[in-house]
Amino acid sequence: MSEEPTTGDEELVVLARGGDLDAFNRLVDRYQGHVYSLCLRFLGNREAAEDATQEAFLSAYRAIGRFQGGSFRSWVLRIAANESKDELRRRRRKDGATSLEAIFDRHESPVEIPDPSEGADLIVEHHEFGRALEVALRDLPLEQRQAVLLVDVYEFAYEEVAKLTKSSVGTVKSRIHRGRERLRHAMLARPELFEGLERPEG
Repeated sequence: MSEEPTTGDEELVVLARGGDLDAFNRLVDRYQGHVYSLCLRFLGNREAAEDATQEAFLSAYRAIGRFQGGSFRSWVLRIAANESKDELRRRRRKDGATSLEAIFDRHESPVEIPDPSEGADLIVEHHEFGRALEVALRDLPLEQRQAVLLVDVYEFAYEEVAKLTKSSVGTVKSRIHRGRERLRHAMLARPELFEGLERPEG
């Protein structure tokens, strides 16, 4: 079955910079899942993530004329990371809270689609492991969570994260190292999560 050729990001960006709203909406459709996933992992709350996602694309639309080329995905994810931080600050001020727990007392993990080839027991075990990892990630300090997310999950270069966070590469590497160590200790504190993952085949 033949498929209609997909318009590349570069062409859509050129059209969007020329005022073609439909072209920009196609970019939104293409990357809204990536942006929402980053915001949700960063904020740990669906409503906050939806707000940050909307603001990220509004900011991207307003700034599309200043886009200097490269990966549109990376560019819009950088905007989303900043919008997530801004959304966190807005909710802190609105709620008069000083801790993440006070702001987001109803943590929600991203919905994961299970592998249909797995048995029901393994699906549950993998879901529990993923949920525990998301909770541990949420509990990292803000700077560590951002660095770990962008480098380990979204494959940003250290230099990109340093530029985004206005930090040195050394600082970014230090945050990632400390964040990974905190995640490792948090997960090792729950050895039951590894039982299903280590189960031999057959």
